[in-house]
Amino acid sequence: MTSPSELIAVEEFFGPPTRSRARLSPNGRTVAYLAPWRGRLNVFLREVDSDWAALDDVPGVDASGARRVTSDTRRNIDTFFWTVDGRYLLFQQDTDGDENWHLHRVDPGRPDESAIDLTPFEGVRLLGAQLPPDRPGTAFVHLNKRRPDLADLFELDLATGRLTSIAENPGDVVQWLHTPDRVLVFTMAEGGDHILSEWTNGDRRRPIARFPGTDVLFGVLPAALTPDGTGLWIGSSRGSDRTRLVRLDLSAGEQTEVDSHPVFDLDTPRPEADPRFPSSLILHPGTGELLGARYLGARQEIHALDPHFATVLPRLAELSDGDLAHVSCDSTAQRWVVDFTHDRDPGVTWFYDHATGRARRLFRPFPHLDPGRLAPVTPITLTARDGLTLPCHLTLPTGIEPRKLPTVLLVHGGPWYRDSWGYDPEVQLLANRGYAVLQVDVRGSAGYGKAHTQAAIGQFAGRMHDDLIDALDQVIDQGYTDPDRVAIYGSSYGGYAALVGAAFTPDRFAAAISYTGMSDLVDLVESVVPFARRSVENSYLRYIGDPDNPRQRADMFARSPITRVDDITAPVLLIHGANDVRVHRRHSDRIADALRSRGAEVEYLLNEAEGHWFINPDSNIELYRTLERFLARHLGGRASTAS
Repeated sequence: MTSPSELIAVEEFFGPPTRSRARLSPNGRTVAYLAPWRGRLNVFLREVDSDWAALDDVPGVDASGARRVTSDTRRNIDTFFWTVDGRYLLFQQDTDGDENWHLHRVDPGRPDESAIDLTPFEGVRLLGAQLPPDRPGTAFVHLNKRRPDLADLFELDLATGRLTSIAENPGDVVQWLHTPDRVLVFTMAEGGDHILSEWTNGDRRRPIARFPGTDVLFGVLPAALTPDGTGLWIGSSRGSDRTRLVRLDLSAGEQTEVDSHPVFDLDTPRPEADPRFPSSLILHPGTGELLGARYLGARQEIHALDPHFATVLPRLAELSDGDLAHVSCDSTAQRWVVDFTHDRDPGVTWFYDHATGRARRLFRPFPHLDPGRLAPVTPITLTARDGLTLPCHLTLPTGIEPRKLPTVLLVHGGPWYRDSWGYDPEVQLLANRGYAVLQVDVRGSAGYGKAHTQAAIGQFAGRMHDDLIDALDQVIDQGYTDPDRVAIYGSSYGGYAALVGAAFTPDRFAAAISYTGMSDLVDLVESVVPFARRSVENSYLRYIGDPDNPRQRADMFARSPITRVDDITAPVLLIHGANDVRVHRRHSDRIADALRSRGAEVEYLLNEAEGHWFINPDSNIELYRTLERFLARHLGGRASTAS
């Protein structure tokens, strides 16, 4: 083998992209995208036919035609979108990770004007927004303005900011949908079933359909209105282990299959929880017409469901050897801006004109990263001790023999999340530092059928942890991993899994890293933010336990790392955002205090300006410098001298 690859600086992985998240305007002439300004990602505009190869002088207007339309210096902007008519750009922003999202408006024609906060209510969270194609100046928004635990439905005038109440939540509504001629509500019944009803005459309802709680983790996802308002496109696993695409008739409540895959699930619910990933449904941004559906196994498959899109899709797919990710088009669906998922060349963005057949690359978000220096991510399949199939991803460092490597067992969040083939900067950082990286979609991970997900019920710190150990043992047996140099690391549920690994199987890990991980399952469930309490019955209560039940409460404590902290012998690194509303910082505080009280080795990085995930580049650079130093001390990998 050749010598180890050259070290890549932490800043190169976790500094801001030069450009990202491009979205084409409805008229097909202007692209909105994110780019850094004063250390934070802001929204810029550029004509699609301008010279994208020219370097940007980021502030204001430059010779190559970029215009900045937002000016946030506190926190990265992450989610933005055009209005249906292209009159405005809308974006969401919270404060230091508190997840109290506000909806903001900017006028592309007046880039010097400040953004307008359309929901300027302290402590109030935007919980949903619909932009109806037939009313381009209107948004229907869900806000917990009246009570922190209830989301009401409002009509928002995007030009004036006028907010008009449409319906007040009587106490059981978990989701609103506004159609051209009616209001729909999803409620939860005793036992966790979701009920879709038409809202009529005040708070009276006409039931339309019922969805078993065993089929619905967080809600009926996706749920997109058909353009004529008479149906919903939804993901359904009724009578099947797999989630397929169906059309739900809003009059009769009947489901009619639209599309399915013989092996893969419709790619949900991950995109609904994480906008970095494209939606399972590809919809025309102006009309709402259904263009295609995504299914995700080892790699993505897209089914074209519209005749015109069926002619466009092959031309888009040939632009990259990655997987087609975010797509946007003009109102005629002739001009397209798309980006791609790739394990070593993320987010490469192209413009394609279907009328002429011409395409050109607009940008690479990280032009300083050479794909040839990065490590391939390989999907593999391993097997749990009870025979359950475990989809996994193995990333090996380049330039060294893949034998007896220090290894990081990297656990995803949720646990109703999933890992997939693609670029992950922390995976690439770890591989560049000489570590093998093993990612395991343990039971409970979504996307592999109901049976795979439901096998996690009651198995926190049980068979879910066994899955990790079983997968790790198999890569040890295959010779990749040095069993004496393994760290377990993850965020959210993955942080919990890391603490479980350190406390429940202390002989297996040389180090553990918990990033916003929960240490007390009772505290986690009892501390769910008010507006979400009704929606966790099918997830937290069904899978983890009900703390109001004494027997289940005792079991939850027994599965909590805080109750076995004295068994932890490996060095521990704790990372938390002080403003985390999903997993309160006390989950890390208590572990840190307990370990320090007996002189155990613990390092604690607490960021006062972040929440459940660190967003700002400087926060992430500090995080991963800390992480690489910690791992180098305890596993013997490399660390950059700048750290």
